[in-house]
Amino acid sequence: MRPFVAALVALFFALAGCGEDEAGGDGAISVVATTTQLGDFARQVGGTRADVHQILPPNADPHDYEPRPSDARALEGADVVLRSGGDLDEWLSELIDNSGTDAARVDVSRSVDLRKDDPHWWQDPRNAVRAVGAIERALAKADPAGRARYERNAGAYRARLRRLDASVARCIDELPRDARKLVTTHDALGYYAARYGLELIGAVIPSLSSQAQPSSKGIGELVDLIREENVKAIFPESSLSSKLEDAVSRESGASVGGELWADTLGPEGSSGATYVESIASNTERIVRGLSGGELSCRPRA
Repeated sequence: MRPFVAALVALFFALAGCGEDEAGGDGAISVVATTTQLGDFARQVGGTRADVHQILPPNADPHDYEPRPSDARALEGADVVLRSGGDLDEWLSELIDNSGTDAARVDVSRSVDLRKDDPHWWQDPRNAVRAVGAIERALAKADPAGRARYERNAGAYRARLRRLDASVARCIDELPRDARKLVTTHDALGYYAARYGLELIGAVIPSLSSQAQPSSKGIGELVDLIREENVKAIFPESSLSSKLEDAVSRESGASVGGELWADTLGPEGSSGATYVESIASNTERIVRGLSGGELSCRPRA
């Protein structure tokens, strides 16, 4: 897979004892989560009892992530390792194999409803509810003494996610049906579109991976389709350059809507700092963009 992973792990062992363990803290158990979404879910469930190391930093594209020595250190001391599944974090496998960790490994994607070959399952909040359940079970198994706390935290968070889901549906319902046409940077919002009745017209990068390359022919066809379907706005993604969207906007006449949180959450203080905020922010921007600025709706949780 990635030959440099072994070198990173070797470097860690050569430096072991230098500096502080980034996975360390006051929690009863140590949890490693690959993605920003899983990191947020784990913190919500674990609270102060779980010490969560999130491998992907905010606003990082998971499709081209390269592990760091600190990731090997976190795995070395982990009690539970959470992965999102699919090609988003396939780089984790060799890192785990070379770390020597005996942590419980949980592929959260096995607990959610998956669309064929699409790893972006969290874009449907109902899948987030299922993921939280899987994380709760994993933490309780690794730390039985904390079971009641994990159950309490997870229950409260699941209730919040269900409120979010219902609120998003109400916001999208405000859009006229012929305006519910979505064009994004790459095919990352399939679950969201299916859940809330949006039609995916196309993507600037017509692939489930942001690392695919767009073609001139494909861009031209997308411009024609946007015109034919009278799509009012196209939406760039927060972790990628919006140059292509700007070009498509100029050619098609569609406006460029607000950036969406697709593969990643954002840094603290951003509109996508948490999972709940990311879905609410995306919905607000989609409603405003697809209504031509005439509607505004912010989901609540």
